[in-house]
Amino acid sequence: MEKTIILIMVGKRRESAVKVQQILTNYGCSIKTRLGIHDGVLDRCSEQGFLMIEFVGEQNEKNAIMEELKKVENVSSELVTLKL
Repeated sequence: MEKTIILIMVGKRRESAVKVQQILTNYGCSIKTRLGIHDGVLDRCSEQGFLMIEFVGEQNEKNAIMEELKKVENVSSELVTLKL
């Protein structure tokens, strides 16, 4: 069994989140699970966020999405593969 997880930290969320969302939408059919977390609500909304993506696409798609995410300013991402 193998799971591929993409961890994404987003800074300056109001500026960067739109670009990250566009990338994730482009790969939507290869995203099985998505969890987004940011501190704050209502008038105390945070400018930082964290996303965890369970990615089920092929290796070429994994490489492509990671390359696209690396191009977005104020975004850090890591691809993690877990195996049993």
